[in-house]
Amino acid sequence: MKFPPMAPDEFLTITNPVEHETKVLSSRFLALALPIQGRADVDECLAARRKKFHDATHHCYAYRIGIAGEDFRANDDGEPNGSAGKPILAAIDKLALTNVLVVVTRYFGGKKLGVGGLVRAYGGAAEDVLASSEKMKKLVVAPIHATFPHGLIGQVMHVVESAGAIIHDTHYDEEVHLEIHVRRTLTQNLKERLIASTSGNIRLKE
Repeated sequence: MKFPPMAPDEFLTITNPVEHETKVLSSRFLALALPIQGRADVDECLAARRKKFHDATHHCYAYRIGIAGEDFRANDDGEPNGSAGKPILAAIDKLALTNVLVVVTRYFGGKKLGVGGLVRAYGGAAEDVLASSEKMKKLVVAPIHATFPHGLIGQVMHVVESAGAIIHDTHYDEEVHLEIHVRRTLTQNLKERLIASTSGNIRLKE
C-alpha cells in the first residue's frame, strides 16, 4: 500500500459512519464504513452489526489503523478465501484511508456468484459506501506539559498561540501548569521557543 505524500503527522480518514446497500443477483450487500481509533472500536462495531443483522449470511470486513496504516486486517467470514475481505481492504487502500473500518453484511439471495462475482460484489459495495463518505485530513498531536512562574504567562501564551497550539488543561498553584497540544512535527520547535521566551525558567515534559 502506498499513501499519497503527506506530512509525517497527517493522515486521511472519514468523518462519520456511512451506510449503503447494493443488490447483486438477489443477494443484498449492506455496507457500513466508519472512522475508528483502535481494535476495540472494530470489536464493538462487529458485535453490534451481528446483533442487528443476526439473520444475515456473512459479515465480511476490513480495516486499517495507524498513521501509516500499519495495523490492518481483512476477514472473509466464511466466504471463499480472498473473495470478500481483500477486495474490501483494496477499496480502503484505493482512497489511501486509515483509521477506517468497512463491514459488508450479505443476505444470500439464492444464486451463487462465484469467486469473481463475490470479489466484484464486496469490492463494489465497499467502494460505493466509501465514495459517499466525507473525507478529512487529520493531524497527530502531542502533549507538552509546561510548568513556570505566574509572571511568565504572557510570554508563554504568545508563543503557544503563534505556534498554532492549543491549551488542553490549566492548573494554578504556586506556579502555572499547562497541558499544551501541538502537532507532532512541531513539538521540538515549540519547546525550544518556550525555553527561549522564558529564559529557561520553564519546565517541560511530554
